[in-house]
Amino acid sequence: MALACCGRTGLFQECTRNEEFAFEEKGKRGKHELRYVPFVRHSTFSKVSSRNYCLIIVNVLAFLYEIQMGQSTLQGFILTWGLIPAHFLSDPSRMWPTLFTAMFLHGGWFHIISNLWVLFIFGDNVEERMGSFRYLLFYLLSGTAAALLQVYTLSASTAPMIGASGAIAGVLGAYLILFPHSRIASIVPIFILFTLIEVPAFIYLIFWFFSQLYSGLFAVQGGGGSGIAWWAHIGGFIFGVLMVSFFARKTRPVYKSY
Repeated sequence: MALACCGRTGLFQECTRNEEFAFEEKGKRGKHELRYVPFVRHSTFSKVSSRNYCLIIVNVLAFLYEIQMGQSTLQGFILTWGLIPAHFLSDPSRMWPTLFTAMFLHGGWFHIISNLWVLFIFGDNVEERMGSFRYLLFYLLSGTAAALLQVYTLSASTAPMIGASGAIAGVLGAYLILFPHSRIASIVPIFILFTLIEVPAFIYLIFWFFSQLYSGLFAVQGGGGSGIAWWAHIGGFIFGVLMVSFFARKTRPVYKSY
């Protein structure tokens, strides 16, 4: 069973056909995945988000390392460092590093660009509220929680899962709590035209979460193989919502004079 793949034009086109590989995102997205594309967000930001940029750079470097491999070498690399639910559950003491390595690997250009674009848009404000070290820890724990829920949901799968979107979903969950009224400028397709509209972050992110939940429940019931790890997205987002208060620094209220 494929958890997710990079699609027909992605880097792993051949091995998804022949080896039934799984990746945490998909170049050819499900119908909910790209309907509302975040373009920019409007909220306060005052300093350089060093850890967020470091995460982006590490993901890019890992992907550049992948694409210089030959096809057979790449297949072995993904099988070794991608998270395979059945293998992880059979020997967690040996396979636990893949919980972390899998979140820095990607399945194609669209996969990595779409993930890192979202991280670039939302991660800086979250890092500013948490501080660099706590943000990095939060990001890694979000990715771990996302992976564990996907493993639990599809425990028999022997296809490797890779991608940063579970960890990034945790950042989105934190953003929902910390900046619910921030404005998100989104590209929305209307018939054959694309329109840029602004919506409050809480509307955008709640809609996104329920679209993932709907698709995840549909997938569990056997409703087609979209190739997307919906439950990793759900697990990361829920972790972010529930745990952000333990990581975010307290801010003083601002009072206006009248």
